[in-house]
Amino acid sequence: MPAPLLEMRQIVKTFGPLRANDRVDFEVQTGEIHALLGENGAGKTTLMNILYGLYQPDAGEIYWKGEKITLHSPRDAIRYRIGMIHQHLMLVPNFTVLENILVGLPSPREPFLPINETLARLEDFAAQYGLPIDPTVKVKQLPLGLQQRVEILKALFRGADLLILDEPTAVLSPLEVEEFFAVLKNLVGKGVSIIFISHKLDEVLRISDRITVLRQGRRIGTIETRHATQQILAEMMVGRAVALDYSFPKGGATQPILELKGISLIRPKVGRVLKDLNLTLHSGEILGIAGIDGNGQEELADVVCGLIPYTEGEMLLEGRPIRNPTPQKMKDCGLGYVPADRQSVGLVKNFSVAHNLVLKSLDDPPYNTYGFLREKVVRLNAQQVLREFDIRAADLLQPVGELSGGNQQKVILGRELQLAKRLLVAVHPTRGLDVGATESVHRFLYSQKEKGIGLLLISADLDELLALSDRIAVLFRGEILGVVPGETDSLPAISRMMLGERLEAIV
Repeated sequence: MPAPLLEMRQIVKTFGPLRANDRVDFEVQTGEIHALLGENGAGKTTLMNILYGLYQPDAGEIYWKGEKITLHSPRDAIRYRIGMIHQHLMLVPNFTVLENILVGLPSPREPFLPINETLARLEDFAAQYGLPIDPTVKVKQLPLGLQQRVEILKALFRGADLLILDEPTAVLSPLEVEEFFAVLKNLVGKGVSIIFISHKLDEVLRISDRITVLRQGRRIGTIETRHATQQILAEMMVGRAVALDYSFPKGGATQPILELKGISLIRPKVGRVLKDLNLTLHSGEILGIAGIDGNGQEELADVVCGLIPYTEGEMLLEGRPIRNPTPQKMKDCGLGYVPADRQSVGLVKNFSVAHNLVLKSLDDPPYNTYGFLREKVVRLNAQQVLREFDIRAADLLQPVGELSGGNQQKVILGRELQLAKRLLVAVHPTRGLDVGATESVHRFLYSQKEKGIGLLLISADLDELLALSDRIAVLFRGEILGVVPGETDSLPAISRMMLGERLEAIV
């Protein structure tokens, strides 16, 4: 085998008592896609942040093209032609594509080049890598798949020979994933090497050449993809047998608990984003909502949770109208809410784990007495939730923003399942989670159904919806095009409705 493009040798990184990387070895060959797998908190992102100069290792060495290097900052990584596309995109929404690509360059390439010629050069550059895009459009107007394309172009424009992709498909629709994989294969054909961080075993097996697995900060092994299976990788990640193909018993629904009648939502400058929705959710039922991201799923969740007032229609809880719903009113009605954006909406990142677990109950007993927060009770609650949900934190007072994405999601689930006395709205509850954490979350969600709670499950993962849902409704451009049983036989109809066909035209 030729000398590697990159070698990381015996890398160690600690955060207080937590050893995030424990003598990790990792290498990448020129022109390969090397996948990096591991549970949440296994040390994948920490290792890549070291490679990109965001963290400095406590011990270990990095070799780039055979030369030992030291990376003090991302500027050093960029100088060595290493680029990183983060899970949460680092773009300026109000800037155009061109402005986002040019901003932050070490020095202007052509300071006096006419704008039309600059645009033409960028378009040629994008076409060369199979990444066509309009450089004059503002980033905020682009779907997530194209925003990610801008991030890749930004790294390539700086001359990257190695791209680090952190959970690149987490927010993409199935169609966007296929387009993205075609882009990656084209990049490899142009000589770019790629590190692909993911939790999705099927995607890793489809796109990578080799796979390295981390567990609890240590390298478990590296395997050629052609010799790997989902079961082998899952057991390497988790250290035990994991059920990869499972479904939960369906049925058990009783009386209606939530009814939406003719619900519409009109937004200024956008128009009608929800159109005459009619839905009924029963106690003890999981009602799945399928659809490509951006078709009204998050607006539906916001309406049900009282975050956005609906424009037309009526919402009933156990047969009684809920007028002017607010988040507080819906919480008092026994609703829990797992939002899509855990970092911006679900958590206060600089608050401790313990305080995030009672974020919505700071004024309520038993956590508050006569206006004083009972810290001892808050910590006792946190200890119990950390045990029950296997949340891995250095201690109860660690800022929640320092946890891995999966552990942050478990904090939200731990809080919201305590609040969900009658209803739970969960939006992409396992997005970005590893196989072990996903299995746990699914079992927690199903346990709520068994308690008689009604669950509205919004997800872009059709396998997740089919495994959990009793029924599945499909949203397209704010309309429900049909409701089908949550069975594998419904998959063809669901896929066609996601592209705009109505159920009555299919059956």
